[in-house]
Amino acid sequence: MKSDEAKRKKLYVERDISWMYFNQRILLEAARPEVPLLEQLTFLGIYSNNLDEFFRVRVATLNRIVEYDDKNIREERDTAARTLKQIGKLHNQYYRQFEETFASIMEKLKQENIHVIKDTELTPEQEHFITSLYRNRLNGSTNPLFLTKTSRHTDDQTDEDIYLAIRLLRKDSEGKVKMKDYAVIGLPTAEFGRFIRLPDSEGKTYLMFLDDVIRYCLPMIFIGMNYTDYEAYTFKFTKDAEMEIDSDLRTGVLQKISKGIKSRKRGEPIRFVYDKEMPKDLLRKLTDRLNVDKNDTRVAGGRYHNFKDLMKFPDCGRSDLKYPAWPPVFKQELNGTESILRLIRKQDRSLHYPYQSFDTVIRVLREAAISKEVKSIKMTLYRLAKDSKVVKALICAAQNGKKVTVIIELLARFDEASNISWSKRMQEAGIKVIFGVEGLKIHSKLVHIGTRFGDLACISTGNFHEGNARMYTDFTIMTAHRSIVREVDRVFDFIEKPYLPVNFKELLVSPNDMRKRLTALINQEIKNKRQGKEAYILAKVNHITDAKLIRRLYAAAAAGVRLRLLVRGNCSIVVSAHDRGRIEIRGIIDRYLEHSRILIFGHGGDERIYIGSADWMTRNLDNRVEAYAPVYDEAVRRELRRIVDEGLADNVAARVVDGTGDNLLYDDGRPPRRSQQRLYEHYRAESGEK
Repeated sequence: MKSDEAKRKKLYVERDISWMYFNQRILLEAARPEVPLLEQLTFLGIYSNNLDEFFRVRVATLNRIVEYDDKNIREERDTAARTLKQIGKLHNQYYRQFEETFASIMEKLKQENIHVIKDTELTPEQEHFITSLYRNRLNGSTNPLFLTKTSRHTDDQTDEDIYLAIRLLRKDSEGKVKMKDYAVIGLPTAEFGRFIRLPDSEGKTYLMFLDDVIRYCLPMIFIGMNYTDYEAYTFKFTKDAEMEIDSDLRTGVLQKISKGIKSRKRGEPIRFVYDKEMPKDLLRKLTDRLNVDKNDTRVAGGRYHNFKDLMKFPDCGRSDLKYPAWPPVFKQELNGTESILRLIRKQDRSLHYPYQSFDTVIRVLREAAISKEVKSIKMTLYRLAKDSKVVKALICAAQNGKKVTVIIELLARFDEASNISWSKRMQEAGIKVIFGVEGLKIHSKLVHIGTRFGDLACISTGNFHEGNARMYTDFTIMTAHRSIVREVDRVFDFIEKPYLPVNFKELLVSPNDMRKRLTALINQEIKNKRQGKEAYILAKVNHITDAKLIRRLYAAAAAGVRLRLLVRGNCSIVVSAHDRGRIEIRGIIDRYLEHSRILIFGHGGDERIYIGSADWMTRNLDNRVEAYAPVYDEAVRRELRRIVDEGLADNVAARVVDGTGDNLLYDDGRPPRRSQQRLYEHYRAESGEK
């Protein structure tokens, strides 16, 4: 029995360990010479930003489990403790890799005449520039907080920020320390950005980290206090991001979430990253003040932290060091003068953005907002752009007398405040706003448009978010297929009245029956293989971590069903030597973030193809409202097959995902084939653009 359990565990990578492997794939992309130099910096920024969020959410959760004193969860506590230990090892390993990659990129930038200099490397002219900058702009934005027993501790420090820990010394004429003070300065990155560009000189571009600018300005900041020596060391911390939600029933949902967001500022630090050169006395003062305890992750690093700011590194006018522009293309048949609603009625339509323009989705909503034939619009919203054209179209529809219903997810992590703000604006405009089902996140991406001439629906793999649509690869189907449209409407009914039984024949909907139906589709492939019929599973998803579903996939592979999977993020499947040839898994990291979910089942030669919002994770199958829709239109089916086939053929940006964490580049010995580039070129050719 024990050996079976041990074998089972070997065949499953813990979700959070698989996430660390995924994030390393982004780090490895930053070191690839084929990637333009400034894009390498962007990948370092993405890696750093991802890591911050991971610690704020996942590591925080694991810490809570470890610290929870309950004998009934001993196994969970032990697993969490082992996972935290492994995360710590990987974190330190990858941190060294990060530092080496960053140093290498800085050297390569010098070769391109872009110099990032320190406060100790300034010329007299540059010193004058920084002094003037401080007096005219920075002065008043650098307010020190002294670390004394009497100084008031503030809760408004956030892990969005970067700080300088400062040791201030007053020495006598013989160099003996007569006084020692400690202080902290939050860098004003929101006002000035992380990088300050200095005047160019002799054809060279000069930049400074804001950290170093403030270091140079310390004598001016503490003027009149008679210090003789100033030392400054960068640090940052990551806080527990789980919100404290008030359970008081008298408190409205909006108020609860608003209070929860404020509680994040009071979150306990769980990761403390600091300059390894920081003196021990200053380090001790700082950790005591921040309540950093022995269970929290401490990382002694280099001179700079909060590297997510690298995503906003100035391009310095060097477009040659970035990816060439890929302007989104318009589908010819959807870019004419004919009503787009009428075109959808004639035939299913699809969009694959960011290759194709998301503006077409906006056009659908705008036309629906003003069309006299449209009676109602229903839509699920998970994340929204800052200046959302989607919401503006919905407000326009409501003002034009349409019945508009919006299901908005208030608990979309880190977007809660934005979603609350938009909810209030929509309610003021007369839109019926529903905050979802208690205990279930609304993650489905659906639109239902009711018209006098037959209803329409949109099913998408991604959020209806203009910003995401420029960076995330997502697929949307617009259809008038009666049974699908009817069931999309039923999803809205289920959300509004979650206790009424709703059955679905076309859509796979969680938490209703998605798990059962996916399992049935996998089992059918096993059955078909045993009967000598064509049997395979092709899937493109973001994450696969659900243990039950993974066991069915192992069973399918054992029966001879070929599994070919594209998994961008977490993947708990272990591909043993025995499984090679039957299970292929690759993860693509490239200029766009792979986000579409596409499922293809061989089904004895009569392929079943689905698109939807759900990854193969327990939360998506059991604890969220998600939807997959079947695809019947032959043109759309060919397009989806093309996307998956190109991804599986990618031997430039794809890495082998096998549970080892090696993240080797996929090499099939064929000429280079980069899926994102090939897809973009395909869509450009299709649109007639040159």
